[in-house]
Amino acid sequence: MNVTRTIVVTGGATGIGRATAERFRADGDEVVITGRREDVLAKTAADLGVRGVVCDATDPAQIGRLLDALPDRIDVLVNNAGGNTDFGAPEGGLEQLKANWLANLDANLLSAVLTTTALAPRLTTAVVHLGSIAGARGAGSYGASKAALAMWNVDAATELGPRGITSNVVAPGFTAETEFFQGRMTTERRQTLLEATMTKREGEVEDIAATIHFLASPAARHLTGQVLHVNGGALSTR
Repeated sequence: MNVTRTIVVTGGATGIGRATAERFRADGDEVVITGRREDVLAKTAADLGVRGVVCDATDPAQIGRLLDALPDRIDVLVNNAGGNTDFGAPEGGLEQLKANWLANLDANLLSAVLTTTALAPRLTTAVVHLGSIAGARGAGSYGASKAALAMWNVDAATELGPRGITSNVVAPGFTAETEFFQGRMTTERRQTLLEATMTKREGEVEDIAATIHFLASPAARHLTGQVLHVNGGALSTR
């Protein structure tokens, strides 16, 4: 008999987050998605038949209000919120450089740290964090923030493991049909990323959602503290 679980997906209104919410909802799970844009969040929640709660995962006060809106038991947390805040960031001297780096650390590392820490007492099964191929290849402050997320994941897995809770990172390569590049992807760059894969196809949001879904399943109960690269072989681990 299938048991209904409660799944929380941050940044769940678009792209990988939306595909992940849809994948869990297909199991009959109760899914809560969060995001900063109320209108986009409300539309996705209505489309998928899930619950939407407005929350900026970098804001402790908003995370506190999120806790008030969630049940006492959370089976799976997916820390999907984030992105490369360097896109469109102003240039300047050292003060601006510092602000730009802190913005990426907030969006991609601290969002996961704060949300996981807040929800930890209610968790029962798994936490999955969204990393990036950039965390292994470099990409300025964005890549550094994803590399830091991968290292912090080891601490999270160590802390949660004795309770039977796993913690892993899924690190996508280029994944089409997301808002990540904010309209800045050129045809030439897209072709270069495609040719870098071994499979010679672009990643799809469903590819990433399926991996997240697996990590939250009983089949992955002894898999924790890991980074799983999902990139069609654009980056291979040996």
